Amino acid sequence: MRKILTLEDYLEGFKKLDRTILSRAITLVESQNQEHQVLAQELLQTLLPKTGTSKRIGISGTPGVGKSTFIESFGKMLTSQNKTLAVLAVDPTSQVSGGSILGDKTRMNELAIDPLAYIRPSPSGETLGGVARRTRESMLLCEAFGFDYILVETVGVGQSETTVAQMVDLFVMLLQPGAGDDLQGIKRGILEMVDMVVVTKDDGENHQIIQKAKHDYERALHILRHEGWIPPVVSCSALTKSGLPEIQTIIESYFINQKSLIKNKRDQQGLNWMWQLIHDGLKEKFLSQVSSAELKKTEALVLSQNLTAPQAAKKLLNNY
Repeated sequence: MRKILTLEDYLEGFKKLDRTILSRAITLVESQNQEHQVLAQELLQTLLPKTGTSKRIGISGTPGVGKSTFIESFGKMLTSQNKTLAVLAVDPTSQVSGGSILGDKTRMNELAIDPLAYIRPSPSGETLGGVARRTRESMLLCEAFGFDYILVETVGVGQSETTVAQMVDLFVMLLQPGAGDDLQGIKRGILEMVDMVVVTKDDGENHQIIQKAKHDYERALHILRHEGWIPPVVSCSALTKSGLPEIQTIIESYFINQKSLIKNKRDQQGLNWMWQLIHDGLKEKFLSQVSSAELKKTEALVLSQNLTAPQAAKKLLNNY
């Protein structure tokens, strides 16, 4: 049986840069157990002064765009420069299949065994809200542990892009023209939230198509973003490694020259997170007090059109 760790055990483990303790700390914040949550919040509060120094980067893109290959190649380039990185996954369990897509270390064989890298699979069995909450807290733990970079990977479908964009400093979208990522197929809202576009698989016969798409994306982003940071568009091949040094140069420049923008982002993200937790907490408290019978009865009244949705909500809220 594993030893039950105290707050002091966790703090000592972080001082010693013990990866096992980091993994157990992340498991602690992922736990639904009330006692674990109390200890997790104590740990986060104690470590908070040590957070905020890592570069938080979100990586998104539709399945098949080459996220795993890109993250492994980019990550190996960073570790070759003696930089450390953590890779976290935001991948809510499918409501249909019950399975996850991301967070499998076998997709990044070399990075998984690199002593300067740390890969944390997505917690299973969670909704998007649950995964986002755990990922934010895991990110703080990784920052306190001292990683130079934290890459937050998302599957790139549904609301996951928005969720990740709201927890990172730089949101990178990987696109692959000819595979459904042509300009007319990309939602305007996605282009409005990205900080950088990387066009993948720029090798072999793809080169001309990639370059045309790159110019199309650049024009669209200049139209959408009239001031401040104009998201650069870079093409790369994670297989040949072309474009990766340029991507790193742009990222480093962003963190040096956009300090005010990054601070404003983090401030707003912190407030948004607080209000999201208040919203989630109130909903949880409400659902714990209302009976399932009353909920079903009220739902039936809405379905039979005897009550409007606003009337039903007001009725339930007034009772609690």
